[in-house]
Amino acid sequence: MRHLFLTTIISLFSLTTFAQNTDSVYNTKNSAQTLIAGKSGNLLMAAYGEVHYNQGVAANTVQNGNLDVHRQVLLFGYKFNPKTSFITEIEIEHIKEVYLEQAFLNYELKPWMNFQGGLLLIPMGIVNEYHEPTTFNGVERPLIDKVMIPSTWRELGAGFTGNLTSANLRYQVFAVNGPMGYDGDSRLSGKQPIRSARQKGSEATMRQPDLSTKINYYGIRGLNIGASAYIGTTESTLFDNLQTDSAHHVAMADSSVVNVKMFGLDFRYSRKQFEARGQMIVGSFSNTPAYNQFASSDLGSTAYGYYAECGYDISKLIKISHKLVPFVRYSNYNTHYETTGETTTNPSYEQTIITSGVSLFLDQAFVAKADFQHSIGGDKATQNQFNLGLGYWFR
Repeated sequence: MRHLFLTTIISLFSLTTFAQNTDSVYNTKNSAQTLIAGKSGNLLMAAYGEVHYNQGVAANTVQNGNLDVHRQVLLFGYKFNPKTSFITEIEIEHIKEVYLEQAFLNYELKPWMNFQGGLLLIPMGIVNEYHEPTTFNGVERPLIDKVMIPSTWRELGAGFTGNLTSANLRYQVFAVNGPMGYDGDSRLSGKQPIRSARQKGSEATMRQPDLSTKINYYGIRGLNIGASAYIGTTESTLFDNLQTDSAHHVAMADSSVVNVKMFGLDFRYSRKQFEARGQMIVGSFSNTPAYNQFASSDLGSTAYGYYAECGYDISKLIKISHKLVPFVRYSNYNTHYETTGETTTNPSYEQTIITSGVSLFLDQAFVAKADFQHSIGGDKATQNQFNLGLGYWFR
């Protein structure tokens, strides 16, 4: 891990040094941010969607492929006046599952400060906020953004966000409900630490708020660097009507929660035809021995995940009119990097994934993708998968 941190810091420093003589900014907007910036008095709309084909590949084995309308998403907003907006995002996954992914009020207090309240995206990593299919390479979102963060992570809360343009900084600070760690069953696991614990704004429980914050620096042309943190405690239904004079029940309730600390670094870089991105997420979980024993789980005490990716638009080289980006991504994660108590380290919870593929932009808002994923587990098990996809995003 020490070598990993040093490598990341050196890489970011080198990239910054390379680009520091340029003079513009790299401050991208997702669908919700684009709608907020729209005209007053108008009903605003955006949409994006993805269709995927996934085919496992193994020697001497026949596997069925899977075709799926993975997601179709509609965003609606209304800008009541120059300062007040409401944004909502409705997602249909796999044809039959309907989710509310965002629903929040945005009020501009100052040109550099907005208040937001409602169902909010947790600002961690890249894809959790910027997951429109034309904004990333690869058919599927990076696995780190499923296992570690986990995308799409949204919770109810309120806070402040804004741009400090003179400093080239964007900031977000939110108080939100924590993940549901125990509701009669364990919701935290070693394989995907908090993915099943997301409350998603559905009758969410909150005993005390968690803190989620992120700062992005975009003052170097083509470069955006982000640093994020999430600090809090998971929720538990055992605290409902808890009698504090009962030491036994208090001890049970205390064993059903876990303290969560997550920290992230990410960068996105684009210069002419070259593009690169990467991120690192580290999660620390305390009270895991008591939680695992009480809830019969295997949550680790430390988990990490990172990836680095680069691509190059070769359309000019081969003289075609459409942007064509071959790319390669190296990913690694270990959700059992450290375990405590009687929990035994599971080597299958460590994965290395090498993804190589191509993105063909038939239009700025429409992309066709293909890639091949080679995964190697800490238990030496391997898995290969071929993916095809179509994606669109209009706003």
